[in-house]
Amino acid sequence: MLENYLPVLVFMVVGVAIGGIMIILGFILSPNRPDSEKLSPYECGFEAFEDARMKFDVRYYLVAILFIIFDLEIAFLFPWAIVLGDIGMFGYWAMAIFLGILVIGFIYEWKKGALEWE
Repeated sequence: MLENYLPVLVFMVVGVAIGGIMIILGFILSPNRPDSEKLSPYECGFEAFEDARMKFDVRYYLVAILFIIFDLEIAFLFPWAIVLGDIGMFGYWAMAIFLGILVIGFIYEWKKGALEWE
């Protein structure tokens, strides 16, 4: 019974070995030129340790929401594509309506200028 798991074990060992080799090669071969910009923390486009009540642009949130929306869209498209033959035209039109609503929302955000940076 354990011999059935041998390919899985070999796959895991080879994967960990290749990953480890790539990390080690990255440390050995990559140039090390640190400067203040590379070593500074980056959070939402402003310094992390300033006044907590400072104003910042709401477009960060809009872009994040758009990313989440389209990320969820892709998460729904893969299982839908796999079972499309089983669910037929009802499933096709349900996904078409879903994608249409997302496209309308995207066009609305585009027209409002939420994707333009100054």
